[in-house]
Amino acid sequence: MLDQPRQTLLEIFQAAIDAVNGRRRVAAELAQRRLPLPVYLIAVGKAACPMARGALDAIGADIRDALIVTKHGYAEPLPWPVHETGHPVPDADSLAAGATLFRFAEAIPSAASVLVLLSGGASALIEQLPAGANLDTLKQMNEWLLGSGRDIVAMNRVRKRLSLLKGGRLAQALAPRRVVCLAISDVPNDDPRFIGSGPLVADDTIEIESIDDAPASIRDALVDAPAPPRSGDPCFANVEFKIVARLADALAAAAAAAPRHGPRAEVHTSVVSGDAVVVGKELARTLLDAKRGVVHIWGGETTVRLPPAPGRGGRAQHLALAAAQALTGRDDTFLLAAGSDGTDGPTPDAGALVDGGTIARGSDGGFDAEAALAQADAGSFLEASGDLIRTGPTGTNVMDLMLGLKVKNEE
Repeated sequence: MLDQPRQTLLEIFQAAIDAVNGRRRVAAELAQRRLPLPVYLIAVGKAACPMARGALDAIGADIRDALIVTKHGYAEPLPWPVHETGHPVPDADSLAAGATLFRFAEAIPSAASVLVLLSGGASALIEQLPAGANLDTLKQMNEWLLGSGRDIVAMNRVRKRLSLLKGGRLAQALAPRRVVCLAISDVPNDDPRFIGSGPLVADDTIEIESIDDAPASIRDALVDAPAPPRSGDPCFANVEFKIVARLADALAAAAAAAPRHGPRAEVHTSVVSGDAVVVGKELARTLLDAKRGVVHIWGGETTVRLPPAPGRGGRAQHLALAAAQALTGRDDTFLLAAGSDGTDGPTPDAGALVDGGTIARGSDGGFDAEAALAQADAGSFLEASGDLIRTGPTGTNVMDLMLGLKVKNEE
């Protein structure tokens, strides 16, 4: 009884991921336009290699040179060098890639077209810092922000200030060249200012965020950093920005795939957010109260408050384990939660698919669910219960997906 519903949810998840694949989306978009030659390519993000491959499929002969930056372990064979750097925490490779990008940009002829392919993760994967700041400064700033109680929008405002790439500064480096940016959105409302921290987009809200609570060294570095370009700056005159894949596309594809497997679908359009434990239990209760034979589809990103020495896992696994607690003892209800990029937190697992037997199986393996959640160690519990999902890199990144199903009685 358990195998069929689980397989159904996995196949629907795969259909959603396929619909927002970076290679397909970029190739389809470039097939409809003609960029003035020569073309220079810059691809940055978790989906950088698939997106670059899409450009190669569509206009490969027109690309004069390219710079590709992606996460460690996400590189694919391409005609150009692929730089692998740190994520979710920037590392020395991230700064080296930023320096390489500036040299690459400076060498592009002013009459050339620049095709920028941007996907989630770019904020950490590539960086260039102002004079006086270094990797230690960056790490200290991130530690302060994570403990400051700010939400992600407020934290990104601060991060953009200590950067020579974010907040429209890459547009300054590329001006006056014609720039076409094709992006995969991994942010709520698909706001270009927050996709990869908006390297080609002005953000006039950067300086409204107070930094009075920052450590003195961080505050000094932020104050001394060059001001970002404002809206209306000439550097944006030749920049075109287009989103080619987003969360809504994945949700629609999941809904379209569900009837092929029997169940009907209901898409919950509100973006999921908030504490992963709270959300996990809420989604589980929704499923328990739902009609049978309907796949419920959600998307978004939750948060996890990390203890001093967190264990294994990520927000999707955390959410799934909390949901499993609410589903305990039910043999008819299933929930999948996974990162659309194929990774959940600093793990190789995409997420998990839990059911009413998850807690018993993990307990039999010697783990305690409450302790695992308190220690941010959901991944260890879910490995013992046999519920982890591992997809490998998916070629996209449109936030997390959650799929739930309460099967019909006869199933």
